[in-house]
Amino acid sequence: MPRRLRVGLLIQSTLEYGRGLLRGIGQYMAERESWAIYHRPGLLFDSLPPKFRDWEPKGIIAQLESPKLIRQVRRMKVPTVDLYALDDIPGIPRLAPDHRAVAQMVANYFLERGYKHFAYCGFPGVYYSEIRSKHFTEYLEQEGHAPIVYRGAGPSKAASVFDREAAGLLETDRLGQWVGTLPKPVALLAGSDLRAQQVLSACQDQEIAVPGEVAVMGVGNDEVICRLCNPSLTSVELNTEKIGYRAAVLLERMMHGRRPPRQPVLVEPREIVTRKSTSALAISDADVATSVQFIREHVADGITTQEVANHVTLSRSTLQRRFTETLGRSPREEIIHAQLDRVKQLLVDTELPLSRIAALSGFRYAESLCRLFKRKIGLTPGEFRKRALLHE
Repeated sequence: MPRRLRVGLLIQSTLEYGRGLLRGIGQYMAERESWAIYHRPGLLFDSLPPKFRDWEPKGIIAQLESPKLIRQVRRMKVPTVDLYALDDIPGIPRLAPDHRAVAQMVANYFLERGYKHFAYCGFPGVYYSEIRSKHFTEYLEQEGHAPIVYRGAGPSKAASVFDREAAGLLETDRLGQWVGTLPKPVALLAGSDLRAQQVLSACQDQEIAVPGEVAVMGVGNDEVICRLCNPSLTSVELNTEKIGYRAAVLLERMMHGRRPPRQPVLVEPREIVTRKSTSALAISDADVATSVQFIREHVADGITTQEVANHVTLSRSTLQRRFTETLGRSPREEIIHAQLDRVKQLLVDTELPLSRIAALSGFRYAESLCRLFKRKIGLTPGEFRKRALLHE
C-alpha cells in the first residue's frame, strides 16, 4: 500500500465556518483515503504549531491570517491552499465565499418581501464584513435604495479578527441606539451571525419589535448561534463544505505537480435559511401581504391566481392591479417565483427524481417544470443540480 500523503489542516474549528470547511475536506478524504492529516482544534493559528515542520507535511490547507504564519508557511515550500483569502500570496491559491453573491442574494430576498428601507451592521475593520457591506450597499443603490451602514466606534487596534469582533461586541448600547434611529420597517443585514445575535439583543433592550419593525439576517448559518437568538435567526448558508472539498481537490492536484490558479476561487452561497427573525413581510397592502404568504404556504398545491383572489375575497382583476401597484409583478409571477424557489431547494437538498420534485412544487408534469426552469433559470434542472454538487 502506498504511503499516505501528510497534510496539515491549520483551520479554526470553534465556529461553524471552520467546521464546515473541515467537513468538506473530510468528505474528500473519505472518497480517496490517501491522506494522513494534522489538525489541532481551536482558534485561528498565528504561527506554526510546535514540531509541525518535523512532521514533514507534503501539503497544507490553512486560514492564513497572521503575517508570521504566512512567512513560516512560505518558507516550508510545500503546496499550500489559503482559505482565509485576504492577501494575494504568490504561489498560494485562495478559496473563499462569493461575498458579492451573498449580498445580492440577501438584497433580493428583502426586496421580494417588499422592503423599502435597508441597513447593514458589521464589524468595522474586519475584512469579510467590509466586503459584504460594500457589495450590499452598491447593489441596493443600483436598485434605487440608500442603505444605512453602522460605522461603530472604529476598528480595534487588536491584531486578529476574533479580537476585533470581541471589541465590537462591547457596543451593544450604542448599537441599540443606532437601530432605534432607522426608518421602519427596515431590513437589516448583519456581517455575521455573531453580529446579528448582538443586533437582536440590542433590539430587545430597546423594545424594538423583530421582525415587525426590524427584519434581521446573519451570514454563516451557525446553527448554535441561530437557535440561541430570540427570535431565531435567519441566515445565509455559505456552502463552506463545498469550499473545503474544492480546496482538498486543488491541494491534491498541486501535490502531484499541477499549477494553482492565479485568481481567487469564489464559491456561491447555498441558500438563505429562513427563521423567525425575517418572518414578516414589509408590504403596505395587507391583502397583497396575505396573498404572498398564502402562495408560499400552498406552493405545492398548484394554486392559481383565482384561488389566491378567493382567499383574500378580491376579484381577480383587483388582485392583479394591487399586486402590480405594490410589488411590480403579477400574482402569477409570484406563484412561479415561489415554485422555482421550491424546485431549487429540492434539487440541492434532496436526491428526489424530477417527477417527485414537480409534484412537491405544484407542477402536474415534470416536463412543464423542465421547460419553465430552463426558460427562467437558463439551465435544465439536471444541470442546476450538478452545479450544486460539492465536487463540481
